[in-house]
This record gives sequence, C-alpha cells and structure tokens, in this order.
Amino acid sequence: MEAGGRRRGAALSAALLALSALALLLLLLPPPQALRAGSELPPGLLEELRQRRRDLRRLAAGGAAAEGGLRCGDVRRAAGAAPVLGSGFTKVVVRAALAGGGAVALKSVHGAGREVRQCEQRYGAPAGCRRLAAYKLLKEVTLLRRLRHPGIVQLHGQCYDGGGEPEAGVTAVLELGAPLEMIQLLQTPWEERFKICLGLVELLFYLAHSPLGSIVLLDFQPRQFVMVDGNVKVTDMDDASTEELSCEEDNDCTLDFPTKSFPLQCSSAGKCEGINEKRNLFNAYRYFFTYLLPHSAPPALQPFLSDILNATGNLRYGINETLRAFEKVLHLYKSGLYLQKRPLLLKDYISLQGFRTEEAEAYKCWPSYSHLGCLLSVHSPEEAAAICSSQPQCQSFIITQQRTWTGRPLASFQSSPTDLIPDTTAVVYIKRSASLGRRL
Repeated sequence: MEAGGRRRGAALSAALLALSALALLLLLLPPPQALRAGSELPPGLLEELRQRRRDLRRLAAGGAAAEGGLRCGDVRRAAGAAPVLGSGFTKVVVRAALAGGGAVALKSVHGAGREVRQCEQRYGAPAGCRRLAAYKLLKEVTLLRRLRHPGIVQLHGQCYDGGGEPEAGVTAVLELGAPLEMIQLLQTPWEERFKICLGLVELLFYLAHSPLGSIVLLDFQPRQFVMVDGNVKVTDMDDASTEELSCEEDNDCTLDFPTKSFPLQCSSAGKCEGINEKRNLFNAYRYFFTYLLPHSAPPALQPFLSDILNATGNLRYGINETLRAFEKVLHLYKSGLYLQKRPLLLKDYISLQGFRTEEAEAYKCWPSYSHLGCLLSVHSPEEAAAICSSQPQCQSFIITQQRTWTGRPLASFQSSPTDLIPDTTAVVYIKRSASLGRRL
C-alpha cells in the first residue's frame, strides 16, 4: 500500500511538470503591460509589489527550476466543479483528481479574499492587488520547492498561465490532507497524540537548521496544518520568514506573546539570537503540547512530559534539547523501560494459546483505538494484565496482531467472556477469578 502510494506520487510528480526557469523569471518580473501602466499604480502599492518581488527573488536564488510547464487551464479543467476545501485571507484550496494520479489539493489566489478586497479598498487597483496576492502564493511555491521534510506538505507541481485573462496566474498542486481538528485529536489515544507532537518537534528542528537558514512560521496555528496518513504536516508557508529580527541592543530583542514575554540577546551580527527558533517552539507549546501531551499518558512517563512542558513553556529548552527529550520519552515507551518497578499481575491470569473468546457483552474505555470496545496499546501481556486488573469490567484480554506506529501490539479487553473459539494466531488471557466455575 505504501509502495503503491510512492509510485503514484512519483508518477504524479513526473506528470506535473513544474515551472521552467524561463517561466519563473517571468513570474519574478512584472508583465510588459504592468511596466507600461506602472506609473498608474499608487506609489504605496508599487512599493509593496517591489518588496514582495525582492523577497521572492531572494528565496528563489540558488533553487533549481524544473523544466517544462503545465498550463493552469488544464489543471482547472481537471478540477471541474471540485469542492472547496477551504479559503483564507489570500488563497483558496479545492480538491481535484488529475488524470493518472490520485486526489490532490489545488491552491490559487482567492480573488474575493480579504487581502485582495482590502488592497482594492486601499489602492483602487484590482489588477495590481491580484498580482500582490499572487506573490504570496509564489513565495509559498518557492519555499515548498526548496524545503523537503516529512512534516511539510509535498508540492507535486505548479502551473503558470501567462494569458491576459483576469483569472490568469499560478496554481500550486499539493499533497491532499485532512484539516487538523484539535477536538478530535483530544479523543485519540495518547500514543497518537505523542506522535503528532514528536512530528512537530522534528519539523521545527528542520526549520531551525534549514538550507535557507532559521525559518519562523509567523502564522503558527493549528489551522495551518493538515493530517496525511496519520502524520501532521504544515500546509501554509506564505507567512514563513527566513529573516531574524535586527537589533542594536538586548532591549530590542523581547519576544512577546499574549501571556508571556521573553528577553533574548542581540548577537554581534546585529540579530536577535535564536528568535525564530524560540517563537516556533513556544507556539508549538501553547497550541499543541499543552493540550496533547499530558492527558492519559502512562503515569511513569508523566514526570518526563511535565519537564518538557515546563522547559518549552519557559523556553529553557531550545529545539535541540526538546528533540532529545522527546526521543528519550519515545525510547522509554517503545522499550518498556517505563514499566519497571511495577507489581507483576499476569500470574493472576490463565493463558490459553490458540483460542480467543466470543464476547457477549462489550464494554468501552477511553481513549480506545476502537469506538466499539476497549482496544489499547500495550508493551507486553504483563502491561495488559495490569490494565485489565485496574478495570472492574475487564474479565479477559487478547493480544491482537495489530500494531501501532511504534510497533506495539493492540490488546482487546473484554467483559463476560463466553465460548472459546479456536484461533491459531491468538492467545486469550482470562482472570483466574472469572474462570472459576467455567470449563476451560
């Protein structure tokens, strides 16, 4: 399944020939008609266009452009009456299926978005305002072409339509993801929530040491992320910046948030040292770690998680230390070392190899991998016995063949077992107290 997805992705990427070097140059320069009419644009709008153009050129410097081109008209025809996945200040995203590939997300300038409307109200120049908004999408495309990481949504390609029609412009063809819903995430097992936080930390580590330098996500909020095959990915990069705040003294380097401020140092190079990395890390703490890390975590891991929360909440850790702390928790969890010094309860169960039970009465627990019963991640039958012994409803459990992303098996906990059913792949563990009076 995974290999098939990679083959489809490779085929899609090959099919979607990106902007040629010539096309990119055309995008970086205003069209001839704009040059002739440039004096008609308000000075403020002209300056904003020049600033975004300089920013785009700087990001594109050294980046290789793929040869070929795909006209946006072809992409729009593939979209047809595609449903809108979302729209924001500058862009609109629709779902589409291209020939020879799977479903993708098409991102283009939102002509009725707030950025274009506010610009038109300010300058009264619709064409110039659409061009101004297009530079933000071009910036995002450029960043996605330069940055490659599992935590960044994949750019399959981009198309450029140089026609003179009003809707002409650039369209980005992106990996399709599902919106990140925090309420749903809070209902998922702790192991899955830890995976999301770990993925974010790995992404922030990459951004702190990227080929373009330290990158800050200025609009760092859950809505800027999507879920793809259980992994969290940032999907909106137009507000990312490689610039670190300039300074003359330490007083110029206060990192402000609504509830906290952090004094930073002004480096000898005249930059606020580590400000991009620290802004990203604190935003990850306040939007993700606080909600996803502590709840329903294994008790033995909670002291380690509390230290992570305190250290990132006070910016005592940088991203390097945070990544090491997460990797330590992952090692303890996968290896089962966190289970040491616990009473051994498996002796209170009878194990029957080659059988499973037919459940007469299901019971539910939270947070479970199944909404229909109690299905939890365990390191071993010993941990499963401890869980079953702590739940009055539980009379038996089975270690299933299912595995989580850490390689741990899922155990199904049951109440009121009835008949034993032959199953060569299963082992059923029944409480000795529950087995009294039953013929096993």
